[in-house]
Amino acid sequence: MAITLVNPEGLPEVGAYRQVSVASGSRLVFVAGQVAWDADGVTVGEGDLAAQVERCYLNVATALAGVGASFDDVAKLTVYVVDWTPDKMPLFAEGVTRAAAKLGAAPVPPGTLIGVAALDVPEHLVEVEATAVLD
Repeated sequence: MAITLVNPEGLPEVGAYRQVSVASGSRLVFVAGQVAWDADGVTVGEGDLAAQVERCYLNVATALAGVGASFDDVAKLTVYVVDWTPDKMPLFAEGVTRAAAKLGAAPVPPGTLIGVAALDVPEHLVEVEATAVLD
């Protein structure tokens, strides 16, 4: 595997992700921001943050699988959430947990969550992009 996830001493341990990833592979994979669309471009979970987070993570997994990768190869996630406030964290975590259960793996690479005013389509509440490394 080309990615090693680490929680260095001196930084807090966060259950949702690791603080650092070390990439030893030679091929970079950049996954465009994935929103809560199904394969036909229909929004899934309109108005439901947990459902949209779940779908975004599943879409990232689908994109990765298309190039022979998985969440095990992800070095970094960036998540954009419309009108983010800390009280939305339980819904966000619920969506990640549901996706992890379907994927059979917990997506825990380093990540950044950014609150934004809006996304490309008004119904979209979240967008997830990934960078992966393959051998």
